[in-house]
Amino acid sequence: MALSIRATLRSLAVAALGAATLAAGLAGATPAALAQGVVRNTFNDWQLRCETPAGAKAEQCALVQNVAAEDRPNVTLLVIVLKTADAKSRLLRVVAPLGVLLPAGLGLKIDNADVGRAGFVRCLTTGCVAEVVMEDTLLGQLKSGKTATFIVFQTPEEGVGIPVSLEGFGPGFDALP
Repeated sequence: MALSIRATLRSLAVAALGAATLAAGLAGATPAALAQGVVRNTFNDWQLRCETPAGAKAEQCALVQNVAAEDRPNVTLLVIVLKTADAKSRLLRVVAPLGVLLPAGLGLKIDNADVGRAGFVRCLTTGCVAEVVMEDTLLGQLKSGKTATFIVFQTPEEGVGIPVSLEGFGPGFDALP
C-alpha cells in the first residue's frame, strides 16, 4: 500500500476532527512535549505515553519512538502512532527536523520494501509534521516488519534514511486504549 495524497487528505480531515482527540493535545505541542507525558509502558523500542490535554475529559495515549539518523545525529524523527478518540481512525504522525525539503515529502520503507511517501501537513517551531491514516495494510506491515526506514530530503538529490525499530510495535499498538 502506498502512502498517497488521498491518504494524506483523509488524514487532514481526521486531524480536523481531532480537536477532541490526542491530536488536540499532542499535535499542537512541540516535539519535546510530544515525547513527554507519562510513560505507561515500554514495548521494546516503543513507549506508550499518556497525558490529559487541557480541556480533555479523558487521558489520551500514543505509541512513541524518538530516533536519530545513524550518520547524522542532528537529524532526528519523532514517530507517533495513535488512535483517534472516536476509535475510527489510526494515525501515523512523524515530526521531522526543520530544514527538510517539504515538496519531497517523507518516504517510508519497511524491511527495504518501498511503501510510499506522505506529504508534510504543517511545520511547527521545532519540526515539520507528516501524517497519514493507517489503513489495515500499512498497520499489518508495521506489525510484522523489523525496521521502518523514514526518508527525509535535505536537497532534491540527498535523502537521509532514518531507521526505526519495529520491535515491540505490534504489542504496543494493541495496548493503545
